[in-house]
Amino acid sequence: MTQHLRMRAAHSVLVLVDYQERLMPAMTGGAEAVRRAAFLAQVASQLDIPAVLTAQNPGRLGPNDGAISAHLADPGLVVEKMAFGACEGGLDDTLARYWDGPNTDRAIVVAGCEAHVCLLQTALGLLEAGRQVFVVADASASRHVHDKELAMARLRQAGAIVVSAEMVAFEWLGTAEHPQFKAVSKLVKEL
Repeated sequence: MTQHLRMRAAHSVLVLVDYQERLMPAMTGGAEAVRRAAFLAQVASQLDIPAVLTAQNPGRLGPNDGAISAHLADPGLVVEKMAFGACEGGLDDTLARYWDGPNTDRAIVVAGCEAHVCLLQTALGLLEAGRQVFVVADASASRHVHDKELAMARLRQAGAIVVSAEMVAFEWLGTAEHPQFKAVSKLVKEL
């Protein structure tokens, strides 16, 4: 596996974990996490970066928040799962669609809810599979702040790189000369 210290658009995929309508009201900072996840979805769409949503037990927890799915190139592409980790729920097969060869040479940018349950288990599964994982802390939430903090600490210890949504946007752009710089900068100002 190539170690990616920076998130490059051509070598990234965005995974947004379980921003579901019935789950989000219980999250501390849930509205802000949805706002930042929607921002990530918009930036990914502007830069042609593939994005995947997951949904935990959608029959019970409902669909993902429309503010996020509205910005995805393929809003119907949702990995529905019962396992807490999306890798056990078919995420690997979905990710394999996006590039030729082994997908271990890609940076996976992941955010979601609950940070200490489904996001944690998904990110750990990706790390175990040899993926380079960037976890977007400010686009993630849990019911209790301490659970999110512990999840981020554990993910750092496991080898994930913890970042912010704005860090992701500017690293994906790479330069102020990028054709989408003005459009993405406008989104950043609205964040």
